Amino acid sequence: MPSDEEVVRAASDAAEDVIFSRYKQSAVRDFDVAVTFEGGVLDVDVYLNAPDDPDDPDPERVAEDAALAAQGAVDELFEEE
Repeated sequence: MPSDEEVVRAASDAAEDVIFSRYKQSAVRDFDVAVTFEGGVLDVDVYLNAPDDPDDPDPERVAEDAALAAQGAVDELFEEE
């Protein structure tokens, strides 16, 4: 069984990967990925401040996708065990 730290790290990494696969790092003004894993319950909150430009992806959608990717990464981590 993965440790709480491994779960949090996997979730955070997956969320960041989604954000920076959709935006250049220099385009992201600010972001925060808050992950907690307590008592077998995963909580992921993604805040993203990125340009709201019609040519760029929708920041809210990217934040949602990042949170879903974080949850998926944790699911995969537990499947490997």
